[in-house]
Amino acid sequence: MLALILLLVIGSLLVYISQFNFMLVSVNLGFYTFSDIPLFYVIIASVLFGLVISYVVYLIHSISTTLTLRGKDKKIKENKDEVLELTKRVHQSELENEKLRHGEGEKPQDPNAL
Repeated sequence: MLALILLLVIGSLLVYISQFNFMLVSVNLGFYTFSDIPLFYVIIASVLFGLVISYVVYLIHSISTTLTLRGKDKKIKENKDEVLELTKRVHQSELENEKLRHGEGEKPQDPNAL
């Protein structure tokens, strides 16, 4: 339903533009010259060209952002792995400290030992 309403609004705008901008113009594109083109075609082509350019810029920005975030996610994963390894080393050191503190005969009981 929303698409139908949107198409009706866009169609109405195109009819309005075409009624009041029907004079024939010449368009120069570099070495090429197009003559006797209705002005509303030039207006519509300019709008469509602007939309395409803005979409391409959006896609480039989106790809750049995605690549940046992927690099950050990889760095976060590496840091989490490092934190896990350091936590294991700290736990092992605590076990060794307990073993040295209580003597060699007794083994400390740790249910959470890795």
